[in-house]
Amino acid sequence: MNRREFLSSISAIAALSACPARAQSQTAVESFPERVLQDSPYVEHEPIQGYHNAPASAYQAFQDMKFGARIHWGIYSIWHRGAESWPFLKMSFEDRQSYNQLYKTWNPTGFDASKWVTTFKESGMKMFAFTTKHHEGFSMFDTRTRVKSRANWTASGGPKMESCDLAYSIMETPFRRDIVKELCDEAHKQGIKIDLYFSHPDWYDADFRPYGQHPLQVPSSANLMIPSDYQRTRMFYDDQPVIVPDPSDAEVKRMMERHRTQLVELVSNYGTIDMICLDIFLGPKVWPELRKTIMKVREIQPQVMLRNRGIGNYGDYYTPERVVPGSEVGKTKPWFCIYPLGSDFSYDPDPAKYKGVTWIIDTLVDTVAKGGGLMVGVGPSAQGEFHPEAVRQMKEAGKWLAVNGEAIYSTRPREGHLYADGDHVRFTRSKDNSWVYVIMTRWPGRELTLTSLRPKDESKITMLGSKGDLDWSFDPAKGTVIRLPETLQDLANRPCEHAWTLKVRQAST
Repeated sequence: MNRREFLSSISAIAALSACPARAQSQTAVESFPERVLQDSPYVEHEPIQGYHNAPASAYQAFQDMKFGARIHWGIYSIWHRGAESWPFLKMSFEDRQSYNQLYKTWNPTGFDASKWVTTFKESGMKMFAFTTKHHEGFSMFDTRTRVKSRANWTASGGPKMESCDLAYSIMETPFRRDIVKELCDEAHKQGIKIDLYFSHPDWYDADFRPYGQHPLQVPSSANLMIPSDYQRTRMFYDDQPVIVPDPSDAEVKRMMERHRTQLVELVSNYGTIDMICLDIFLGPKVWPELRKTIMKVREIQPQVMLRNRGIGNYGDYYTPERVVPGSEVGKTKPWFCIYPLGSDFSYDPDPAKYKGVTWIIDTLVDTVAKGGGLMVGVGPSAQGEFHPEAVRQMKEAGKWLAVNGEAIYSTRPREGHLYADGDHVRFTRSKDNSWVYVIMTRWPGRELTLTSLRPKDESKITMLGSKGDLDWSFDPAKGTVIRLPETLQDLANRPCEHAWTLKVRQAST
């Protein structure tokens, strides 16, 4: 297949994707911004007999965490050209060849697992997600697997595949330390839950072509990839994809064996892993083998929560990305919103790009009120250190949680989609429904009127972090009116600087 035929195929796929059934699927996705099961055209809706999702206790623990960090770190942090490894697909062939050699010089001596995890704890975070391998294929852990085929981007006559034999991992750098092990050991020590990110595709290993917008495309790409991934190749490759032969059966077998072995390493070598954050699809042809891999992971750690990407309902949780769902609560599976604190998930050197403490708190409150949680995306520098401004903002959020955490951790959304009252009030409730928490993201003045909440007679209302009861009354025409005393009109007298929580006993709607 030449480039013209390849691009014509893209147009055909785009036409097919406009069918009514597909349009209904996209509407469902827009209401909850995540590539959910209906966007997987080949994964069966009901898992096969004998497969079990994570147990109810794991789902409950996942819903109790509410706040965490999402760390993208890899050799892309050396050049830092934008969002994680994605800029690789826009690089010249010369830059791609140089990029793939960066690992030989990488020595992030500023990395300190204890300091990282301590920062997360001081920020009030209950978990972190770490990229063990992003799409460009570099493993941040001591994998015993080997890459046997890769692209030579500057070969005479144009890019070609060549044989190789290397792990392409952190153990082949001057640093030579298993970063995943150090982080997991420290997390277990400090009581922080662990989410290990793992990309299904691998752009370094030529056996993985053409999945997930792989830089090497093949004549049969249209049949191997899902339509949405196939369409994106035109954008990434500026109408000039590199076409190489289709993978042989032996290469496909070798790909899936390496993929499985790496996931087994992650759930076998680092103690209890609470979550695995899978990413992108590998397509229908290899789905039966991927399904076997997921079942093997379940066998080793039955309690692990799996992100749904690429595995549909075999997964356990969703991650809407860079957007907070408008009003979705009570999904059949729990979710965490993942949102970069800076401009991208990877390191941002510009302190002005970090969104601020108020943004963290507002976004956390909004997601928790709707039934989810928030992972703040922060990436360390090539030296292994987070930007001081990112650390400052996260720790300030931790100070807020030290006062208001009761309204965040281990809470659930109110029934009936009653998560908000206007733009600046959000509600959560205790799991036993004894308490409702009213979080005011902006100070209301001397009175707060709530239209959807009526405390029972004689119920007390207090402010977290502040002494004394608040005066309130119920007016059938207006709702519940809570009066805030004169002393609290001075910010210096309030228990925190950014948002304030009222605790209401045995409330009813």
